[in-house]
Amino acid sequence: MKAFLIDRYGKNAGRIGEISEPSVGAHDVLIELHASSVNVLDSKIRTGEFKLLLPYSFPLTLGNDLAGVVARVGSGVKRFKPGDEVYARPPEDRIGTFAEMIAVNEHALAFKPANISMAEAASLPLVALTAWQLLVETAQLKKGQKVLIHAGAGGVGTVAIQLAKHLGAIVATTTSTPNTEWVKALGADVVIDYKRQDFDSVLSDYDVVLNSLGADVLAKSLKVLKPGGQLISISGPPTPQFAQGRGAPWAIKQVMRLLSLSIRRKARKLGISYEFVLMRADGAQLQQITTLVESGAIRPVIDRTYGLESTAEALRYIEQGRSKGKVVVQIV
Repeated sequence: MKAFLIDRYGKNAGRIGEISEPSVGAHDVLIELHASSVNVLDSKIRTGEFKLLLPYSFPLTLGNDLAGVVARVGSGVKRFKPGDEVYARPPEDRIGTFAEMIAVNEHALAFKPANISMAEAASLPLVALTAWQLLVETAQLKKGQKVLIHAGAGGVGTVAIQLAKHLGAIVATTTSTPNTEWVKALGADVVIDYKRQDFDSVLSDYDVVLNSLGADVLAKSLKVLKPGGQLISISGPPTPQFAQGRGAPWAIKQVMRLLSLSIRRKARKLGISYEFVLMRADGAQLQQITTLVESGAIRPVIDRTYGLESTAEALRYIEQGRSKGKVVVQIV
């Protein structure tokens, strides 16, 4: 079967190649993939930026989102059957959705929302689970609280804005000039045009900041939080607590301790907590997201669609940082 894979780490690594159909364990579900989508995580895995956190062997098939149809199930699978339409973010040790088929543990799977297409479903799992694990699980965001979501026009941002509004929060976001009205339509109450305004001079007294940008934005975000507030980042730096939770070796814990030392010290002085979150696969949470999608509380946002043969081009596009919502790889 065809797949987009890499043989080494590198900015331009990747090729279309032939790989074997995956084996199916007792609790696995074999899925015929109809669509996947491209995430910044795919680019970071390709370049080796996350190799300390996510060590892989080569050749490696990339891809962290899927929507498709169940082709076969393992002997221990109870919830799913051939013909079911499903979507998922596969566990990080079994990625590979830029391909024609994949085997996924049933606990990572959820039934696809009935009111959206395969392409729209494939755009959601990683970003929607990220938003859920940041806002619901980590921040425990409450009605009336104020949250700043950086990069509101990006994949995570578009879903996080909608989820935060569903939870009853007051939502601010940052974006570029052409996207200001667009993110307001998603539900943002306050929009900061970063080309014209400094968010840290406009916003104050916020309960939560979600950061997906660089170190300079991370440090400035401390200024808008009130004492007791939470600064949560998906772009790093990782903390020793994160490393410990993953059972990382002592040496890796020390590296993460040093990488995050500066921001943790600055946050502590201001009475603010700093956390790094790397989302995980979770079919039960994704099924709750399905309910929100079917109710209309969350809608997918797709920027562009590419074919499997053009996956390298799709990766180059998202690396420009200009996409509005998600970039989909259409397989069927």
